[in-house]
Amino acid sequence: MADSEIETAKLASLYVGDLHSDVTDDLLYKAFSEFKSLIFVRVCKDSATGKSLCYGYVNFTSHQEAIRAIELKNHSLLNGKVIRVMWSSRDADARKSGRGNVFVKNLAESIDNVGLHDLFHKYGNILSSKIEMSEDGKSKGFGYIQFDSEESANDAIQKLNGSTVRDKKIYVGKFIRKSERSYPVPDAKDTNLYVKNLDPDITEAHLKEKFSSFGKISSLAIAKYGNGMSKGFAFVNYDHPDDARRAMEAMNGSQFGSKNLYVARAQKKVEREQILHHLFVEKCKEQNLKYKGSNIYVKNIDDSVSDEELRVQFSACGTILSAKIMRDDKGISKGFGFVCFSTLDEAVKSVNSFNGCMFHGKPLYVAFAQKKEVRKRLLQLKHAQKLEGLTGPSSAVIRGAPHPLIYAATGVVYHPLGSGLSANGSAAPSKAFQQSPASTISINGKQHGIDMRGMNDNTNSKESGQVNYVASGCQQEIEDKAGTSSVMQVLDLQKTKVSGQDVLHSNSIAAKVAVI
Repeated sequence: MADSEIETAKLASLYVGDLHSDVTDDLLYKAFSEFKSLIFVRVCKDSATGKSLCYGYVNFTSHQEAIRAIELKNHSLLNGKVIRVMWSSRDADARKSGRGNVFVKNLAESIDNVGLHDLFHKYGNILSSKIEMSEDGKSKGFGYIQFDSEESANDAIQKLNGSTVRDKKIYVGKFIRKSERSYPVPDAKDTNLYVKNLDPDITEAHLKEKFSSFGKISSLAIAKYGNGMSKGFAFVNYDHPDDARRAMEAMNGSQFGSKNLYVARAQKKVEREQILHHLFVEKCKEQNLKYKGSNIYVKNIDDSVSDEELRVQFSACGTILSAKIMRDDKGISKGFGFVCFSTLDEAVKSVNSFNGCMFHGKPLYVAFAQKKEVRKRLLQLKHAQKLEGLTGPSSAVIRGAPHPLIYAATGVVYHPLGSGLSANGSAAPSKAFQQSPASTISINGKQHGIDMRGMNDNTNSKESGQVNYVASGCQQEIEDKAGTSSVMQVLDLQKTKVSGQDVLHSNSIAAKVAVI
């Protein structure tokens, strides 16, 4: 073990939590400077913003002084906030496991961190005690106790759960992380109702008079702002579940004042979030199925382009359901967006028409929108094919041809890097982005160059062109006016149908030339 590791192992490190955001390393050091074995302190900060994370660490060379620091400084004030001081745990698994952690709720507002500690200390060694506070410094009525053992936590739960503390019956149970909590479906035991769409002038007396006909009400409250104005919703709690069920069935949708009431079972915030998330996911799935294949991804969009301009540009291809440019938090364009058409045919037409088209001085890239996981699989497959082309079987691959999903119905002819030749002699967009004229093919694992300069978009073009084909170190320069035909003559290629798709074969080269 290195000397530095030995020294670190000898240090007594304490965790200091609930720090004020203005507390610096210097302030923290001064707060613990009375202990002579204090060697260094650190307030943890956000790496991106540099702001305090409101916790830090204090390190001592003396274990005994560290114990005294916990006794004296835990629950003390620093910059107007009560801080927590406890042993620092280097075991991440132990911290995340929740072992020995107890949740307490329905606490009296007068109980603070010290009072919570005093309530539980008889059941075992407490590492940390904390009452959750609101922004104005008032207790939220619940807190947490961290014991050093699971046995102590279980003993405290058994002895204190359901007991009365300062005239309030408290709940004590094992702490469960938010992501692990499950909420059962509604059952016949629910007594609390949520009521909304209340007029501002409706009082609790009016509400109680309206709902008391269904049974005895144990509590009723209208939510209000700080100035006493109603928020428009309330909670009505009955003694018996049957009374709550009858009230919900009778009052939901009924008129009260000038509005129709909404009455339902009261739900916890996390439970509502789970339900809303489930509905959102189902809606997304439904829309994906409905508009599958008709959503277009557009990138290289100029920053000045608006959603409406994007819609107008693509409207010539069909009915647009939505057109949106993605923007950051400041409203600045990210340079890409999505256009959703009503049919797949319209989407195919837009890809054929606008991919490579100049728009606001920039060439657009237009393709079918894909989910992230689909794009990842395609990239992995493409990478594997490249490796296979270098070391695999004897085959020549002409790259840069259009996507088979777009041109499957028309048959594919060689299309270098998104420009040049198109399907069945149809020309690419007139404002096509000018790619490099050079392209390559791989024959018997070797790369060979083809210079496509001068070739026209039409396979039957009579305009002059020059094709340079280099194979096995030999160079031929052929000048021909037959466009694509010259390429096929040089390579001695013939087109045949294989499984419904066009495949180019060479009679003079022992290789198959496949279009991908």
